[in-house]
Amino acid sequence: MRLCRFALSLAPFLFALWFTTAHAATPAAPIEGFVETKSVRLQYLDWGGSTSGRTLILIHGLGDNPHVFDDLAPAFLEQFHVVAYARRGSGGSDVKGPYDAATLTDDLLDFMNALRIRKAALVGYSAGGGEVTELAARHPDRVERIVYFEGGYDATDPDFKGLLAALPQGFFDGPPSAMSSLDAFRGFMKGTQYPTLDDMGRIEANFRAKVIIQADGSIKYRASSDTVNELYNALLNDKRRDYKRVRCPALAIYAETLYDTGIADEKKRHDLIDYELKYWHPYQEKSIKRLKRELPGVQVVRVRGAHGSFFMTDRAQVIEPMQQFLGATLQTQANRIP
Repeated sequence: MRLCRFALSLAPFLFALWFTTAHAATPAAPIEGFVETKSVRLQYLDWGGSTSGRTLILIHGLGDNPHVFDDLAPAFLEQFHVVAYARRGSGGSDVKGPYDAATLTDDLLDFMNALRIRKAALVGYSAGGGEVTELAARHPDRVERIVYFEGGYDATDPDFKGLLAALPQGFFDGPPSAMSSLDAFRGFMKGTQYPTLDDMGRIEANFRAKVIIQADGSIKYRASSDTVNELYNALLNDKRRDYKRVRCPALAIYAETLYDTGIADEKKRHDLIDYELKYWHPYQEKSIKRLKRELPGVQVVRVRGAHGSFFMTDRAQVIEPMQQFLGATLQTQANRIP
């Protein structure tokens, strides 16, 4: 049970915006679709965009869903046809293991084939960095360039287990009342994990895709604890990432903190700041050094904000370097399969 609770609490790091909030409409409404691969049915969102022949595929992290990119995708529609899919076990895709990087990468390749995408630029958020690494290494002809979107970490690193053990106890344990209604849960999440996010409406669709509203108005998580644990354990016990085999251009974006330390509770704020300094920052620096060492030429950009909200609290700091990096036009005529 502790593993499950931790997996849920750590979603802003591992694997993205575990719960989010609000009331405003998204900037662009994507079209939902499904593809049948050799082994699973995958949900995806399609924002449309450029007809130049270039495709951008956005890949979320552990236990999340493609709506996490609702606020980001519109920024790239002039350059790309933008799509995002739900990894198996997440969103509206089939809940079916295994969840190792090799299997998830096969899903990505099957997804591209189903949509007749010959070559694409890939953005891997958090745990989604595993698929972009693996596909670029195994099928370099299918990958134009890659972005590690707070995804340049390897959970198989022994130091990562130290992060698990050191997380302040009870920080993410909400009171039962937090699950009594959608509004109650919004308030709890705003106060603990997204205190500096000004417009929670940007991620309302992502939030609603993660929970189930029950007949009495209370909510529960859509993903079962068993599925969360399977996803999480697969990440921890996977093979070490092979950055050295990646040959395409790469950009790595790193946020300054793991958690948003702007929470109002003074003791918890100090506990989190202490955790960041003692555990997260050394692990992040180690990860960056390894990436630079094993992936020569990678561009590293550091941005303000926390792992789970940096691209919402300040979009410009993310969009600008991504547009510059992705803007180089390659041969696009053959990027879609006839």
